[in-house]
Amino acid sequence: MTHPYQEESEVLLEEVVDLDSSDLIVYNDDVNTFDHVSTILIKVCKHSPEQAEQCTLIIHFKGKCAVKKGSIEELKPMCEAILDAGIQAAIV
Repeated sequence: MTHPYQEESEVLLEEVVDLDSSDLIVYNDDVNTFDHVSTILIKVCKHSPEQAEQCTLIIHFKGKCAVKKGSIEELKPMCEAILDAGIQAAIV
């Protein structure tokens, strides 16, 4: 049996966890190819080929995609590596 207070505390815990979490966003441009972006996502973010392809399609059609979630400390070197590869990215 679940108590209403128990559910509320679980929701509050999820909100606290989300406060420590940021998104690594990759933006669309007219310069980089699908293959280049996919390769970088596989190399830097450790995506599977399928996950990288899906993110690349979202980037192309939506203009941006959150490719990784984590702490700023975890995401910062990934963001720098993506930027070094000539792809627009930011941590939000």
